[in-house]
Formats: sequence, C-alpha cells, structure tokens
Amino acid sequence: MRPQTSYLICATHRTGSTLLCEALANTGLAGQPAEYFWSGYEPLWSARWGSTTYAEYHAAALERTTTPNGVFGCKIIFAYFDDFLSKVRQLHGYADLSTPVLLSTIFPNLHYIWITRRDKVRQAVSLRKAVQSQIWEQRTEQPTAPVQNPVFDFEAIDNWLQAILQHEAAWQHYFAEWGVTPFTVVYENFIKAYEATVLDILYYLHIPAPDGLVFGKRALRKQANALSEEWVQRYHHIREGDVSRANCQGEEG
Repeated sequence: MRPQTSYLICATHRTGSTLLCEALANTGLAGQPAEYFWSGYEPLWSARWGSTTYAEYHAAALERTTTPNGVFGCKIIFAYFDDFLSKVRQLHGYADLSTPVLLSTIFPNLHYIWITRRDKVRQAVSLRKAVQSQIWEQRTEQPTAPVQNPVFDFEAIDNWLQAILQHEAAWQHYFAEWGVTPFTVVYENFIKAYEATVLDILYYLHIPAPDGLVFGKRALRKQANALSEEWVQRYHHIREGDVSRANCQGEEG
C-alpha cells in the first residue's frame, strides 16, 4: 500500500541503527525499516519483488514494506546518501528538485530520525571489526563465523573515526541547511531505554499506540566484547602517547 507517513533513519555506520530498525518493526506499527536503498541490497530485494527498473524498485519498497496503518520507514547511511539521490534524480520529473523537496516528494509526509553515538572511538572500533570479520550483525538464532579474525590497527581505526566524524558533520549540515529538526536518538541512551525510546518515536510520528503495546521478540544481540574493550583502550593509550601500555595490552590480548 502507499504510505501516508514516512520516516528516514539517518545514520553513520555502527550507531545502533539496525537495532533501532528492529525495535520499530517490532511494534507492528512503524513499517518494516531496513536499508532498502543501499546498492548492495538492491539485487536481493529486486529479485524478491520482481522489479526490473529503479522506478519499479522504489515503488515496491514502499508498497511491500508499509504497515497496514500506512507507515513506511527506511535507513540511510550517509556513506551512500549521494548515490541514492543520484539514482532517484534519474526518475522522471525529479532531476531539478532540491534534496529536501525531492525526499518529501518520494516519501509522503516525511519525518527524519537521526541516530548518533557519543563514544566515537567505540563506534570506529566496532566498524573496524565489522569490516574485517564481515559480521555486521549477530542474531540469537544465527551465529555467524568471521571471514577473518579482526586484527588491531591504530591507523585504520583512526581513519574510520575521521570518516565517522565527517559523515556526522555532513548530516548535521544537511539538517541545518534545510531547516530540518530530526528526532534524535543517542545510542547510549537507546540501549538503556529500548521500548521507551521507540514509544517516543511513535509519538513524534503521530502514530497511535495502544496502552501496553507488546513488542515483538528481539533477535539482534550485542556484538561488543572483551576484544572491543581492549582495542578501545589500546587506541586511547596510543593516541595519548603511552605506547608501552598499548603494547602490554596487545600481548595480553
């Protein structure tokens, strides 16, 4: 069905955006948000929906994943935001529209949700591990083996940290430039108030929720572990110039 309310979850990698998508989907009231517009997932969804053109693909994403109450949601990582926009602008009549007008045209009654993470070093460590292991999420019923065991690399983590900071700044610039006030979710707060955060989002989206709403079962599980903590501490020690402590931690790990 065609949505009456839409929302974009604006994110950078490893902010808990997949957990937020799961939480919103588990209400049964907020669409089935996912990364429909990342090129890496397009072949999967195109095959499932039988779409052969990008126009058909976009229409199918909205029609197939909108909940019966008329709500559609999806996640956009800034790293592929421009690629997504370039594809949409090739559709008939959209080439000359400004970005916010374009998005409001293709996503009816559009709202923005911005998820961010305070501890950017932990975020960069999580990203480094995910890139190496190719484990981007862990589900309780589907344990995944890493493609390769992650190896600590200060420079690689620092490069990811700088990329995260740049992409976060780019989202903030977009919001400021176009006068957008998103609903902001801070990962560290969200994981402590999972259901309360989602109920606040439903209120923001003007989606009526029954008293005592029962959420669906959570499948995603935490990926951070002792190795993550070791890497965080090693990164800080090296950045602060305490190489001896960083080396000791590496030997212990």
